[in-house]
Amino acid sequence: MLTAAFLFAILDGLIKLLGPPFRVWDIAFYRFACGLAILVPVFSWKRNPFKGHNPKLLIIRGIAGSCAFLSLVTAIRLIPISTAMVLFFSFPAFAAFFSPLIFKEPIAWTEILCVFAALVGVAVLFDFQLQGAILGQIMALVGGGFAGLTVSIIKKLREKNGPVVIYLYFCLLGTLVSLPAFAANPQIPRVTLEWVMLGGIVCSSLIAQLLMNQGFRYCKSWEGGLFLMAEVLFTSILGIVFLDEPMSWRFWIGGFLILGSAIALNRGNARRISHRGIASAAPLESRRDEHPHSSTTGA
Repeated sequence: MLTAAFLFAILDGLIKLLGPPFRVWDIAFYRFACGLAILVPVFSWKRNPFKGHNPKLLIIRGIAGSCAFLSLVTAIRLIPISTAMVLFFSFPAFAAFFSPLIFKEPIAWTEILCVFAALVGVAVLFDFQLQGAILGQIMALVGGGFAGLTVSIIKKLREKNGPVVIYLYFCLLGTLVSLPAFAANPQIPRVTLEWVMLGGIVCSSLIAQLLMNQGFRYCKSWEGGLFLMAEVLFTSILGIVFLDEPMSWRFWIGGFLILGSAIALNRGNARRISHRGIASAAPLESRRDEHPHSSTTGA
């Protein structure tokens, strides 16, 4: 999850550097269509790569993920990136809302507290101020809502689907959504640097998505969301290293709240799993004591 967050931070920077000539639809089409062009040949030589469990939910995930990406890119173009990122990274809170509501995934008050602490960390890190056009602010929140729904669906899909088929459906739906607007006025890279940046967008998003999908096999939707919030911390680090931005107290406090809340939530879940394992093992040990000559294989 942390590696995925780092690659998403690189993706954000490349989208920003690519500049206004490339519209939201252009970036989306290159990302999704090239993802398809890479994954389909690699995974189709043995079987149908789109054959997965619950195709309807896979399609819904693809649509929701596409809407989240388009909303975020639109927001970044309309309002300051700091405001857009803080509003967008409300998505773990949306995941904490959607998962119990739709998939009956329980959430404890300590988990809600960790989500809130991470949101405060993002706001501190970016010196949050509600700036820019109201449409951009709405698009950032809409993107966060769709992203929260997306990670909730990914968590459910990972029970019976691999990470590749989930991303393939995302690329397929994203290509279909962005193709009409791209075809109406396609923006083609004119210089080598633009080709390199588009290649970086494709590769960073592909690897990040596969790592993220795999990561949701091991954690809850909002827990994975908290780890993904490290993207904003990595974005700040990249700014410090490559753009000579100052390392202020906001960086330390915000980073501590983001990563600290994710680690605390992860350790809390690990303890609960351990305690459940001990509790379930206790009756078995008791039965062994009562019947010392019984076979565990038969049980």
